[in-house]
Amino acid sequence: MQQEGKLGKIIFNNPENGYTVAVFDTEEGSFRIAGSFAEPKTGAAYRLEGKFTVHPKYGEQFSFASYEEVMPEGADAILEFLSAGNIRGIGPVTAKAIVETFGDEALTVIEETPEKLLQVNGIGAKTLAKIAESFGESREFANTSIELRELGIEMSEAVRVYKIYGRDSVRIVKDNPYVLAEDIRGINFNKADEIAARIGVEPDSSVRIESGIRYMLKAWAASGSTLVPEKLLVEKTAAFLDVMMDNVHDALRDMVFAGELEEDSIDDVQVIYLYGYYHAEQRVAHALMKIRNAAARPVPMQSGTAIHAARENALSLSGGEVELSDEQQRAIEACLANNITIITGGPGTGKTTIINTLVKIFDFAGLETALAAPTGRAAKRMEEASGKPAMTIHRLLEFVWSDEDDTLNFGRNDENPLEQDVIIIDEASMIDLMLMDGLLNAIKEGTRLIFTGDVDQLPSVGAGNVLRDMIASECIPTIRLREIFRQAEGSGIVANSHLINSGEYPAQQSGDDFYLISKNSENSVSDTIKELIGGRIQSGFDFVRSADDIQVLTPTKRGILGAPSLNAVLQEVINPADETKAELKYGSVTFREGDKVMQLRNNYGAEWRTDFMSAAGEGVFNGDMGIVESIDTEDKTMTVRMDDRLIDYSGDMLEEIDLAYAVTVHKSQGSEFPVVIIPVLNFPPMLMTRNLLYTAVTRGKKLVIIVGDPNRVRSMIDNNRADGRYTGLRARLISLDADPFGRH
Repeated sequence: MQQEGKLGKIIFNNPENGYTVAVFDTEEGSFRIAGSFAEPKTGAAYRLEGKFTVHPKYGEQFSFASYEEVMPEGADAILEFLSAGNIRGIGPVTAKAIVETFGDEALTVIEETPEKLLQVNGIGAKTLAKIAESFGESREFANTSIELRELGIEMSEAVRVYKIYGRDSVRIVKDNPYVLAEDIRGINFNKADEIAARIGVEPDSSVRIESGIRYMLKAWAASGSTLVPEKLLVEKTAAFLDVMMDNVHDALRDMVFAGELEEDSIDDVQVIYLYGYYHAEQRVAHALMKIRNAAARPVPMQSGTAIHAARENALSLSGGEVELSDEQQRAIEACLANNITIITGGPGTGKTTIINTLVKIFDFAGLETALAAPTGRAAKRMEEASGKPAMTIHRLLEFVWSDEDDTLNFGRNDENPLEQDVIIIDEASMIDLMLMDGLLNAIKEGTRLIFTGDVDQLPSVGAGNVLRDMIASECIPTIRLREIFRQAEGSGIVANSHLINSGEYPAQQSGDDFYLISKNSENSVSDTIKELIGGRIQSGFDFVRSADDIQVLTPTKRGILGAPSLNAVLQEVINPADETKAELKYGSVTFREGDKVMQLRNNYGAEWRTDFMSAAGEGVFNGDMGIVESIDTEDKTMTVRMDDRLIDYSGDMLEEIDLAYAVTVHKSQGSEFPVVIIPVLNFPPMLMTRNLLYTAVTRGKKLVIIVGDPNRVRSMIDNNRADGRYTGLRARLISLDADPFGRH
């Protein structure tokens, strides 16, 4: 069905994909339209192709899949079009002058002989260039979008393609449609493969197989692997593409020969790397060994004296003198004796006390210490516990995001290293390979480096298994804490965390802070969680001030017990619709003032400010949580408060944030919450693991409630399978330890 008319008020426009909601004025009347424009122009005439649909909230609207801009005819219509500001370089005064000069032929002149515009008073060479470029882009996209649509690329996708490739869009897509999967967000390999088939790319063509290899390597990297065994890569890629393994092997050889991929041998197995991970892994291994092997910079006091001074002078948060066990003293002595040390242990084993004591010792010794963690929430906990400023590793390294190059750079590096004498990094299990590469690149000779964390928790979200590989290599001095301290002995959370980690089953109830509520269906689990958050927990535990103190941690994103479904349910319990609260709908999510939300990926260029603009900066990170403070329904903008930072979300940025009443266990890493609720039922096998359950339980500070099937809980504990990451750091460290000159 076609509809022809003029574009009226634009209600919403996402510049990233062109999705627009607007009023459309026709001779029969005005109605709401929704679809994608490259650049919507108020007052411009369009011919839309689509159909009327009924939106569940906004009612009837015309949803269009394609459009054609209709050039106005007649001097009056042309004047109205040009005066609307739709063409850069032409305003009302210039529009009137153009129409007075060329009349009905004004648009023909702009399109075919724009140099004639120099006859118009006020139009010089620079303005002419703007006009020609702007008008040309509009006509060019109209033609390009038609050709792209014939290739199977929808309008919203065509907008993204055109923004990247411009006038070369069709040529580039026809030359190699698989670049779409690598360059255009929202177009995956399968979509690119469909387009390739449409234009006649053979299933066993080298361009398809090479793209498939890259896709498989990136998929493994997204799951945490820095490398893939060559034999496995060939088998899986051949099966995925439905081609012969010999063809995949040949394409792989070509890519290695061309330097696009790296090949190596790890533990006598041939493996394949994406270029960046190969060199990062090498740099990290060499840097760690270089730090370890350097002459240790002495602490200007004996370790015994230092520990005694810390014990006598440092006060714990409760006001009593710090007491150190023999195990903790050994950990501190190791940190004083070595350039690099790892301290790992579960909850209640005294890692925080060790950090605080080390800080005091280094202060007494006159050494400057920096405290950092992978996430803002972990850094904040570190700061609260130590009383000393702490920050994220990214901020420690003074990250700088380049919009022009779309790259992240660190201001601190080998040419401008960190100046502190001691760097203490907490929650080290969360550090991925690329972040560790950046950190080690900024460590100057003589700096003492200390990592603390729980190696039995889930590994980093990014590729690598850095802390686990460092410990497993047995090349880095490591102290594993096992003793549980008296203040933690009565905690059911601590006791059951250690039981789970050792493969033993927790009791249905342990102490007054750990409960397992038996439920055997998704609906009963969901209903129980609603009851708990709807007031049952608050009435039973006086330390729970509000539902904001309660966090649901689910293993999955899918199904009734997945984070999105639980968020929709819990939002109506915790923050129901109210005429006093503004709302903003984006995709399938309705945000509401007062909602708890979480950032879903790193956005290094996102601008933030504090109250009264006392400070400002850039960067919001994966896992950062906050509250929706205000929503501007006219501008479709949402302001979120994350601790002391205010961030404005609009347009494309809204894809980066989601409700956070329920989040996945992976997203909770580095955080602690007063109350944690964990649904456990029949989830995919890859999520039913011991370390996932262990990580979830250790996020709770005062109360942990598991809701689900006790048999499934036991199955998770029995499943001590690692998450199947392929990494080479452990082997590289062992090789370098055997041959300090790096010959291997």
